Amino acid sequence: MGSFHNEFCTVEVGGGIKLQARLFKPTSVKNSSIVIVFVHPYTVLGGCQGLLKGMAGKLAERGYTTLTFDMRGAGRSTGKSSWTGSSEVHDVVAICTWASQYIPTERILLVGSSAGAPIAGSAVDQVPQVVGYVSLGYPFGVAASILFGRHHKAILQSPKPKLFVMGTSDGFTSVKQLENKLKMAAGHVETHLVHGAGHFQMESPVYDEHMADLIEKFATTL
Repeated sequence: MGSFHNEFCTVEVGGGIKLQARLFKPTSVKNSSIVIVFVHPYTVLGGCQGLLKGMAGKLAERGYTTLTFDMRGAGRSTGKSSWTGSSEVHDVVAICTWASQYIPTERILLVGSSAGAPIAGSAVDQVPQVVGYVSLGYPFGVAASILFGRHHKAILQSPKPKLFVMGTSDGFTSVKQLENKLKMAAGHVETHLVHGAGHFQMESPVYDEHMADLIEKFATTL
């Protein structure tokens, strides 16, 4: 495994809101054409970019430039979070646009974890540089859909390649609910089930290596 260094940045997204971002830059770049941008879990429940630094770091060690950031109202970012993630979609679009110019890159793989998955999914087709999407524990279940149902249509209708990773014991979405939703999905769709893993278990550092493996494998197909 290689090494990497961190670069901390502040990104302005309009309306006086400033987002804190962390760029993981590998010493030896394996794939210079793609940048992996992570979108963290639900801010209202304490989600922040720090939850994704394990995966981002492991992929940087493998030679991928990765980026995490705090959406509005999370961590050191300013602004106020929303219950449904509607405002946060603008944050994802702004971060990806900034990354395409600052790094720079013309190819972004967008990875959303938990509530970050529907938020990222709504941004996929709003950013031309996004060439693929990975969901880690998308909350497709009935209860979660009260908050995030408005995001489903955007990612399911997107023609861009998609990978959905979910634990078979996810408390927010059953395997059957996932399968039924993905029957309506456009474009190339892959799924990977992590047997026995619950929703929050899969977010833990124990699974960082496994998630990095899946993300890297998918990235090589883009």
